[in-house]
Amino acid sequence: MYDSETSAQTSRPFATFERLESQVRSYSRSFPAVFDRAEGSRQYDKDGRAYLDFLTGCSVLNYGHNHPAMKRALMDYIESNGVVHSLDMHSRAKAEFLEALEAKILKPRKMSYRAQFTGPTGANAVEAALKLARKVTGRTNVIAFTNGFHGVTLGALAATGNSHHRGGAHIPLSGVTRMPYCGYFGQDVDTAAQLDQMLSDPSGGVDKPAAIIVEVVQGEGGLNVASADWLRKVEKIAHKHGALFIVDDIQAGCGRTGSFFSFEGMGLKPDIVTMAKSLSGMGLPMALVLVKPEFDQWKPGEHNGTFRGNCHAFVTAKAAIDTFWSDDSFAADVQKKSERLRKRLREIALANRSVVKDVKGRGMMLGLDVGSSEVSDPVVDEAFKRGLIIETSGAHDQILKVLAPLNITDVDLDAGLDILAGCVAEVAERQALGSAA
Repeated sequence: MYDSETSAQTSRPFATFERLESQVRSYSRSFPAVFDRAEGSRQYDKDGRAYLDFLTGCSVLNYGHNHPAMKRALMDYIESNGVVHSLDMHSRAKAEFLEALEAKILKPRKMSYRAQFTGPTGANAVEAALKLARKVTGRTNVIAFTNGFHGVTLGALAATGNSHHRGGAHIPLSGVTRMPYCGYFGQDVDTAAQLDQMLSDPSGGVDKPAAIIVEVVQGEGGLNVASADWLRKVEKIAHKHGALFIVDDIQAGCGRTGSFFSFEGMGLKPDIVTMAKSLSGMGLPMALVLVKPEFDQWKPGEHNGTFRGNCHAFVTAKAAIDTFWSDDSFAADVQKKSERLRKRLREIALANRSVVKDVKGRGMMLGLDVGSSEVSDPVVDEAFKRGLIIETSGAHDQILKVLAPLNITDVDLDAGLDILAGCVAEVAERQALGSAA
């Protein structure tokens, strides 16, 4: 029997999406395929073609697609009719996650935090963190930094620097003062000292802040890396002026920079830490705010949400901690892999000096600075044709950002980087020919 809808889908595979889905979609425009399944470091489209994934849900899948330990834990939980949704009621799944978090993440790092489960996205966690800081201090102003990205709901968007996303609000974004990030004016300018001077000057024009929020590595902002010295200064400045120090670890956390938290080993003790993305381990929505006990001043239900108790995510998050963070071996392996990645990216940069300006980032959060989207966009397009999913970041989409799974094999990592190297070289040659013409 002839099925006109099936026939239409075969000839026009994106017809359903074009007919029914909002124009707001973005990643699907860069990667025109209908994906059907995924495993490890690869996704497969409906025709069975494999793509190496150097995007991993923008660092949501740090342990790759459908990791067997997490998948097994979730399947066992579902098959035993485990509680699926529980608002913020007590559940076995939540208790076991909290116990794993305490025993294998917090205690070994000598950290003491209360865990607040917000709505399931990173933006929800940021909204809660900013609200709590304002409640605790009685102030309204928040200091955020150039090129920072904290989400696109209104409170988080006010702290986000990107003009494209800010423009989508169509309403004034207030309550945040923007300050220059580490190195924004070059390495010879101490932007932390500038911040302190402006806050210390009664005529500096900056209201006393409730909080200072910062990313240790700015993922969407262009893989800008703050130095440990600068971050320590900013933390000290926050406390000097009566503000809470918030680290947004949503993209840089869960091992992406080589340690579970991006700020480990820096001598920092943030008052609040926001987490999401890879926290659940396999892509299930889950966000978390870690709060020092003395600042856990919420009244019951004062900040809530229907989906702040994703039991399936608790199950896989516990499995991720048990599998990867029971000792230091995984972090050591990520460090080795990051060295391999940086070496290869440097080789690509040296071989293509006409288009590659620098290698940026830290850990397994690295990329190539190619200056503008005039170079990065055709590289992304060509890479996809060759079976590699990679995206861009930065104010001008100038960074080709590698967010491969942290547990990717050396064989797959090298294969993806070989594709990237070939694409960069081809685009560099095209540009050279274009200039000669």
